Amino acid sequence: MKKFHLLSLLSVLIYSGVHAQVIARFTVKAGKLNRYNSVIYTSVPASAGIPVTLEEVTGNKRIPVAVTERAGQLCWILKGNTAAGTERKYELRKGVSATDTVMTARRANGHVLLAQAGQPVLQYNFETVHAPAGADTVYNRNAFIHPLWAPNGVVLTNIFPNAGHRHHMGIWNPWTHTLFEGRETDFWNVQKKEGKVRFAGRLETFSGNVWCGFSASQDHIALLKDGTEKTAIHETWLVQAYPATNNGARRLWDFTSSFSPATPTGITLLQYRYGGGFGLRTTADFTDKTSQVLTSEGKTRRDADSTRARWVKISGATPKGNAGMLIMNYPDNFDSPEPLRVWPENAEGGELMFNYTPTRMKPWQLYPDARYQLKYRVMVFNNDITAEEAEAAWQDYAYPPEVVVMP
Repeated sequence: MKKFHLLSLLSVLIYSGVHAQVIARFTVKAGKLNRYNSVIYTSVPASAGIPVTLEEVTGNKRIPVAVTERAGQLCWILKGNTAAGTERKYELRKGVSATDTVMTARRANGHVLLAQAGQPVLQYNFETVHAPAGADTVYNRNAFIHPLWAPNGVVLTNIFPNAGHRHHMGIWNPWTHTLFEGRETDFWNVQKKEGKVRFAGRLETFSGNVWCGFSASQDHIALLKDGTEKTAIHETWLVQAYPATNNGARRLWDFTSSFSPATPTGITLLQYRYGGGFGLRTTADFTDKTSQVLTSEGKTRRDADSTRARWVKISGATPKGNAGMLIMNYPDNFDSPEPLRVWPENAEGGELMFNYTPTRMKPWQLYPDARYQLKYRVMVFNNDITAEEAEAAWQDYAYPPEVVVMP
């Protein structure tokens, strides 16, 4: 009898001890959409700085789930298919996760490399990369992403592509036509020597089970006629990359640009056909004969320029295989769905420059002491994806599952 009571008491104590470790319970609701490998974010301030583990609760089963916690914000992947109208339940507990850190951000040799288990995802260059021999040193540049890799290793970006467009730098986003302190200033076409974008010295990197990334400060610098410089815009990039899905064939990463004027007079981003937003110079292997462009509105490279799109898919063939990217703009972005700049098919041997251009249709006044933001999600993929898959990915980005914190 005593042994029975002792075992019973021990069981109660173990049960109570385990459940005392629960920090929060969540219900994730799919809502009206079918979900597939959705990225989930929620805030749990009580967990800040505490090692945590996450479990999915299915009946009597508890399945460990990889989770990344930073500053009280949790992130995990709603793995697999989750049908519209259904729910999934999770418990967050104190404890060290048994899952290895597979998403890493490593800083070395003037760049940050994001990788998954050693496989490169993208590279941010914070130290100056010099233009090709013989080119004007005005093209020397930092604060850009290159290379961007597809999961199969295909490099999707290009820098210093040719003599006419040495200023094209992988993924970058200078504003082109601006009014700064009474002077029209171009931060994109650096050969005009009116302005440029420069890494501003602050860099943080993050590694984890669910995402890796970096935060980097950048400045839009005006080059004044007297030979001096003046900072016009302070900007911060936040880039977050997630694990590959679809048997390693697809990967999502998020790009957020937050910015504010650097002077009391502010700055006007004038209406112009390209600049700011999300600028991309694709690999030279993507030409009018080897690649395709498709937008959410059914436009192609032939007629996409100056139209609006929720998403743009660029895919094509390279000597190392077929690959591409889906670039999605967030509904809250300025003048969203954002207008596009897509080079015509006869540009530079058919090569491609693409730009989400928030100010293509109208100017944007930036006021001092105010902060502005533009957000994009990118899917890189092997081979190709369908228009239906692209639309589903954008819907999931724009209208994520609802996370309810349970008592």
